[in-house]
Amino acid sequence: MSATSNAFHLIVPGPLDQRTGGYIYDARIVSELAEAGVPVAVHSIGGRFPDVDDVAREALNARLASLADGETVVVDGLAAGGLPEVIAAHTPRLAMVALVHHPLADETGQSPEQVERFFVSERETLSHVQGVIVTSPFTARRLADFDVDEDRVRVVRPGTDPAPLADGPNGGGPPSLVCVASLSPRKGHDLLVAALDRLRDFEWNCVCAGSTTRDPGYADQVLAEVEQRNLRDRIEFVGELEIAELEEVYRTASLFVLPSYYEGYGMAYAEALARGIPVVGTTGGAIPDTVPSFASVLVPPGDVDALVSALEGLLVAPERREVLAEGARMHRDSLPDWAEQAHRFRDVVTDLTGPSYE
Repeated sequence: MSATSNAFHLIVPGPLDQRTGGYIYDARIVSELAEAGVPVAVHSIGGRFPDVDDVAREALNARLASLADGETVVVDGLAAGGLPEVIAAHTPRLAMVALVHHPLADETGQSPEQVERFFVSERETLSHVQGVIVTSPFTARRLADFDVDEDRVRVVRPGTDPAPLADGPNGGGPPSLVCVASLSPRKGHDLLVAALDRLRDFEWNCVCAGSTTRDPGYADQVLAEVEQRNLRDRIEFVGELEIAELEEVYRTASLFVLPSYYEGYGMAYAEALARGIPVVGTTGGAIPDTVPSFASVLVPPGDVDALVSALEGLLVAPERREVLAEGARMHRDSLPDWAEQAHRFRDVVTDLTGPSYE
């Protein structure tokens, strides 16, 4: 039994209520376990991550130092990957697991020097922990490049909430494209704008939901492109929406499109599938693991020509969209829910660290 009544401690950088896939995953695991009577102590630490500063270094070190010997700790990879020396200092007395949503080195838009620095740093971090939890089989395979033995890795996919099937555009309007993601280089909004510009002669409208403040420079670039291409009446950026508002966006969708360069899982794709919405995405990272071929058209990441072709083929052929929508409806029942994934997460932590929390 742990030294406290908590099942384990979870350390995350910054507030847990941030609306990105990684934070949503962490928060839902915590809330589902709490609902089941399995408390998790959440520790939000300050500082800059993952390109860490002294505040981050001191915060992680102080938090780990405050825990009693033998405590079980799950550290989000965003907090741990850049601080291997801090992790190494505490692993001799704590049962520590890293939660890797995707390797830091795989983030889009970094310089070669940054990629190498993050790769070396995270590889060292992962060499010290007792085990690693990842959110997709793809990331599990990827960690072989970081010299992590497969017997120290466990996959716990995100859950997906049950959702009503999409109705499509109100009043039989033109096809409605939906993109759900924070504006950041990895998500490829610039590619989407460029592709839609080449499809301006077709009937469609597009709603992009997601934060425009996480990477203001990139967001400004994308919004400027929309203005320059005179597409602001056809591509609407609605910002980060509350759940009910986002549900309405999904309800009226004809297609979900997100040309990410890379995903460690791709929760927004699964949310679209849960609503029976066909997907246009890429083959970047874990996306082919998350999105079945019978419900999607996936193109190489960064290939605007292929993205144009995929979208055009579905815009002009509603019967093709319906075939993919039927595939999505078939697949939705196989998506795991959050409660079962939270319990798997707890079991995996137990498996990797040894003690029982029952």
